[in-house]
Amino acid sequence: MWTKSSTAAGFTLIELSLVLVIIGLIIGGVLVGRDLVAAAQVRAQISQIEKYNTAVNAFRSKYGYLPGDIPDPVATQYGFLARGTSPGQGDGDGIVEGIGNAGTINLLSLSGGETEMFWVDLAAANLVEGGFSNNGILWPSVVTLANLSQWLPPAKIGQGNYIYVWSEPAASGGTAQSNGFNYFGLSQITALSVAGLPTSTAGLSVQQAYNIDTKMDDGLPQTGRVMAYQDTGFPLKSCLAGGSPATCLPATVASATSPSATTCSDSGGVAGGIAQYSTTQNNGTGINCALSFQFQ
Repeated sequence: MWTKSSTAAGFTLIELSLVLVIIGLIIGGVLVGRDLVAAAQVRAQISQIEKYNTAVNAFRSKYGYLPGDIPDPVATQYGFLARGTSPGQGDGDGIVEGIGNAGTINLLSLSGGETEMFWVDLAAANLVEGGFSNNGILWPSVVTLANLSQWLPPAKIGQGNYIYVWSEPAASGGTAQSNGFNYFGLSQITALSVAGLPTSTAGLSVQQAYNIDTKMDDGLPQTGRVMAYQDTGFPLKSCLAGGSPATCLPATVASATSPSATTCSDSGGVAGGIAQYSTTQNNGTGINCALSFQFQ
């Protein structure tokens, strides 16, 4: 008499193997898809910065000045908004300067002057998208997150990041004297105020910052044209005391800094070690980094 096999009521080893293979393929597909999305975000962000660099060079080639920095009467002759008469309101010195609430230059401030008019001029010259039509020489009292995109372009990488411009302070002279370098900044800005510096924090994961830096520069957080600023406030807050940029952002770290879940860069725990991105922690997923890109 024929009897039913004991395996007929359950799965055979072959069936179990096939199920495991299918599950593995699904998981692998999800991981690959996630990596493709992440890579596309990085490429989009790099393309945005490159596009802005191209726009700046095209503007300078055509009009003879940087956007925002173009002075009157040249600005009005070309149909741009009229400039102010104070330094930092279109003085043609090659530095994109911000103005604080006292009306004096504050290189790290986005609260008016050339750092704001920069985007107005590029948009008026049809070199960037976004009208930025609400911009003027000075900010209103407060620009909140709800209308921030009317003043600054959102970063292509998303995550609440925006693109802005600033100039690096010189070794002396505080925030009113530049060393001649202009930067695009990339960080998570939540509000702008005429009364002080923007409300800003890190908006990139360590891995995102590393990938962008590697593809555009040297892959190191404190050297080259792409650098990481990891303060929890404005990206260059550590330099506000008037120290030189070389002191604020040394290529080597004087004290031993170990990677952690909250660091953007570290020295590998070695005093005098080369600064590197903290990608060894949590696979670099910590949102700990902000980047700045020197004009090219």
